[in-house]
Amino acid sequence: MVANSVTQGMFNTNLVEFFTGRINGKYKPGADGSQNLTLPELLGAGPGGFGGNYAGTVGRYDNLSNTLMTNFKANAVPMIAGVILIPIAAGVVSKVLRKPVILPANRMLKSVGLDVKV
Repeated sequence: MVANSVTQGMFNTNLVEFFTGRINGKYKPGADGSQNLTLPELLGAGPGGFGGNYAGTVGRYDNLSNTLMTNFKANAVPMIAGVILIPIAAGVVSKVLRKPVILPANRMLKSVGLDVKV
């Protein structure tokens, strides 16, 4: 969830779209001409070549650092909130659910031989 917050903030796509290069179901890395960046686009797939093709703020092509900065400025608050609040929420939820849910589930798994030995 934290990784998804970061890719959404910096690359303007979710984690799956970033790694697969499929935005809205279409695989067109570098051809969308937008602020959406994907890993295939950054690695040279598509018409933009290595490093990709980036849309500028007024319809002109831009460079990677300006595109990342534009995405960061547009998505900074949700990204920072996600990076900070998601781990806090996960810790609170695991502590709250530990006694009523997690411990009985672990005991049940152990009783049927499905416990994990490290």
